[in-house]
Amino acid sequence: MPAMSRAITHALIDDPKPNCLMRSCSQQTPRSSGGTMSEFANLEELYSIIEKTARLVDVTASRDKVWPILNAYEDVVGQSVISFRASTGSSADDLDARFTMLPKGFDPYARALEHGLTPKTDHAVGSLLKEVHANTPITSCGVDFGVAGGFTKTWSFPSAENLIKVSDLVELPSIPAAVGANLDFFKKWGIDEMVSTVGIDYSKRTMNLYFGGGVGDRVPAEVFEEKGVRAILGELGLSEPSEELLRFCERSFVIYVTLNWDSPAINRFTYSVMTPEPLGLPISFAPTFERLIKEAPYDTTGRNYVYGIASTPKGEYHKIASYYQWQKRVEKLLRSDS
Repeated sequence: MPAMSRAITHALIDDPKPNCLMRSCSQQTPRSSGGTMSEFANLEELYSIIEKTARLVDVTASRDKVWPILNAYEDVVGQSVISFRASTGSSADDLDARFTMLPKGFDPYARALEHGLTPKTDHAVGSLLKEVHANTPITSCGVDFGVAGGFTKTWSFPSAENLIKVSDLVELPSIPAAVGANLDFFKKWGIDEMVSTVGIDYSKRTMNLYFGGGVGDRVPAEVFEEKGVRAILGELGLSEPSEELLRFCERSFVIYVTLNWDSPAINRFTYSVMTPEPLGLPISFAPTFERLIKEAPYDTTGRNYVYGIASTPKGEYHKIASYYQWQKRVEKLLRSDS
């Protein structure tokens, strides 16, 4: 990967020209770092962007699903980083919208329950977020929803200077047993002390652990080399890597795993790249991804994208995230390759 700013994958981008939701975007006036999206017209503007973006990837946004979410998080949306993520494979029928860099102390899951966005559950997935926030150095969080399907996930981020240890997560009562079952695997590959994001999917009852992206905490190079990629995926019982994935891994810098409460296995292993020029990646693009890049209904000039390839037992699928709104305050979390 060429020398450029890196960041915790879901939260940060290197973008000098954020979109403006606090004023009319036609004024092209940079939005300040404070304020809230309190005016109904601004939520209407965001919903319009969601609808248009969804159409680019052949998804129909549901007003009945999206509007309750916009209203529920109205007081924090204006301060957040907003991105859209499209996928191939089984997730291609929805577009994920994400509000990240929500303030420390905010509980996105409690807000979802309060507004009836997701049913209350006695499953461990419902208590994990509070445990993560109470016992690890979380400094911000986020929420994820499908524009067709509704609320799905929360995200929790430590500071780039103080990442999370897997050994600390294992101690949490609600953590999937799969995390502890794979602790030796994480140690073997030198990533057990660099968890940069914890994701919790309430609809699928899964969780994600992201590794790398912190200050001085880089995933070891061998994880991205062909020998390492083949060894990792083979050890986990995932599909043989394609030549496309092997070329892609040469540019990757963050990895993440997907686990659940029903199996000790790692269900998915994903390699991720951040780049301002995704069309320059050594991969074949889905038509929907090309449209998202070339025809987004918002200014993407100079913006970074996050592209991921996930390996599963049945094969690979691709994901791309495009950023609509960025926040100046995240710059302190960026670090340089140099």
